[in-house]
Amino acid sequence: MLKKLSIWVVFLAILLILPLLFDSIMGISILNQMAIAIVIALSYNMLLGQGGMLSFGHAVYFGLGGFMAVHALVMIEFETVTFSVTLIPMVGGLFGLVAAIFIGSFSTRKAGTVFAMISLGMGELIAASSLIFVDFFGGEAGVIGDRTFGPPFFGVDFAQDVEVYYLAAFWVFIATLFMYLFTQTPAGRMANAVRDNPERAEFIGYSARRVRFISFCAAGLFAGIAGGLFAMNFEFLTEENLNAATSGRVLLMAYIGGLGYFVGPIIGAVVLTLMNSLLSNYTELWMLYLGIMFVLTVMFLPRGFAGFIMLHQLAWHHGRLKTLALPYLVTGVPALLCAASLIGLIEMSHTEADIFHFLGLPLNPDQLVSWALPVLLTLGAGYATRSSLPQLRDAWHAANTEGKRAK
Repeated sequence: MLKKLSIWVVFLAILLILPLLFDSIMGISILNQMAIAIVIALSYNMLLGQGGMLSFGHAVYFGLGGFMAVHALVMIEFETVTFSVTLIPMVGGLFGLVAAIFIGSFSTRKAGTVFAMISLGMGELIAASSLIFVDFFGGEAGVIGDRTFGPPFFGVDFAQDVEVYYLAAFWVFIATLFMYLFTQTPAGRMANAVRDNPERAEFIGYSARRVRFISFCAAGLFAGIAGGLFAMNFEFLTEENLNAATSGRVLLMAYIGGLGYFVGPIIGAVVLTLMNSLLSNYTELWMLYLGIMFVLTVMFLPRGFAGFIMLHQLAWHHGRLKTLALPYLVTGVPALLCAASLIGLIEMSHTEADIFHFLGLPLNPDQLVSWALPVLLTLGAGYATRSSLPQLRDAWHAANTEGKRAK
């Protein structure tokens, strides 16, 4: 119990310290985006990772919650209602819950591929409706609000991004805590059982449909909270927040981070936010690299980054983890060099500049000799990586086998 409590204290401390480490406009903006991404990715993990429900329309609850939240900001601005903007994420969460109750009432009657197709259809239906019902969705222009018109919260008017971050950090901590506690409840445990074997769950007296419905509604609630945080941070929402592209990004976050592991979506949210915010500033092909990373994750890390980390649990428990450091280094360095060389070749084939800088060296894409260096590095580093794999495999086997013997 004390160990779990210390983990949550450390998590809260990290949330509070981060703005001090990244004290810049861009840094705070990225942290705000990470906060939003963490909540929606964790809510999606409640569906797919915990409940086994593959959804292609999870952005619906994020978007609907966000639209209701930004309308609440507008009502506060025109003094139609009066309450603190600190409650705006809860407004989004409640609207996301209402939407999840309605859609889940019929979609959770099915599972597997049928459920996935229903979620895709509902996602496309609501995304198309956002361009039709302009009074609520604002059409192509969307809806704009202003978070500074609400009554100050202990003198804070949330005009600065850092003030919004601390509000987001509070909601991230609360949402993350309650999503974790949900996994420890009978409903959360039975969601895992229904995911793994719905027939057996029915046999012992549980309704698989009711368990899916409870998980579905909980996921809609927290996705709506993420939408409310989005409305507070960006102060506007458009059709893009409802469409399949947003749902796809949420799926990527959860899968790359590690489905089934509670910390997995957090890792995926951080990675994809950094790629979207930082890598996109340096290259127009960042979506290509994201797609490549997803394919490689599916092929070689089917349990995501969190699953890869958890594979080291046995070696760490028996004190054998340090024996993997050198093999990882011997394999990892040429692998990174190979990846950098491939990226250099891709970027050089796409650039329109006369000079392309590769590893600090100026290269001319119009000269054949300039292609020789990255090509040779790619081939050499790839060969070195492949040659070192047997040693890495033996070290991995020795670390885990001796750990079992020590037990």
